[in-house]
Amino acid sequence: MKTNRLKFTSKISWILLLFVMIYSCNGGANYSEQLKMAEVDLDESFESVETEEEAIATFKPDATITKTPSELKIIKSASARYKVKDVKIATEQIRAIALQYDAYISDLRYENNLYQKENRFTIKVPQEHFDLIMDSIGKVVEFVEYENITTKDVTAEYIDLQGRLATKMEVKKRYEEILRRNAKTVEDILNTEEKLRVLQEEIESAQGRLKYLTNRVAYSTLQIDLYETVEYKEEPTSYKKTFGDKTKEGLSFGWNMIETVVLFFIHIWPLILLGLILVFLIRRWIKK
Repeated sequence: MKTNRLKFTSKISWILLLFVMIYSCNGGANYSEQLKMAEVDLDESFESVETEEEAIATFKPDATITKTPSELKIIKSASARYKVKDVKIATEQIRAIALQYDAYISDLRYENNLYQKENRFTIKVPQEHFDLIMDSIGKVVEFVEYENITTKDVTAEYIDLQGRLATKMEVKKRYEEILRRNAKTVEDILNTEEKLRVLQEEIESAQGRLKYLTNRVAYSTLQIDLYETVEYKEEPTSYKKTFGDKTKEGLSFGWNMIETVVLFFIHIWPLILLGLILVFLIRRWIKK
């Protein structure tokens, strides 16, 4: 009997233990599901937080770098010296580049000596194409000896001239009005005309300066030196003429003699005509 009771008790214990374990598992699953389904309120001010690396990756330089305003009046100029394989070919290539970007060559000087061939020329470049032309020339040359680029800000002078010019134009209108309406005597007329003359000279001077600055700003100056090294040859102390050179000189001398003789007779044609007439008259007199 005791054995049966022990068996019965152990069975009940195992059943209870199994029931407790199943209940515990179901309760944990429900708890985890409740956590997943729970809603959390977020503050909009903390909607997204970037790490330092993400902030650097999304940083845009254009947002902070200030671009140069278009109202600024900047005069650009540059001087550069390049080594090339062939000066003539490089010059033609740079000329083609200049024409492509609406630039033009203002002056040119070619030199050739025992050591190198050199070509120096100045290009007037539209300011908006300045950097493009410099980059294009850099691809043509063989070696860059130096490149110097300078800028000059003339915005203050430009604005000052515009203001002065507008003021002088207003004053000129007032003097013209005075000359038409208020100047009665000859002295008043002459004084007003003198002031108008001085104002007109100052206005023309300011206009000329403004035009000069406008042209300098619109077209930058680029001075290019191209050189090509050549094999050194010692200069001969004396020159000996070849047979071909002597033949050319002989033919030229003979032709010059013919020209001289023909021109001589052309110059004395009155004397020749007079001599022929005298010979004709003397022969006729002898016959008689």
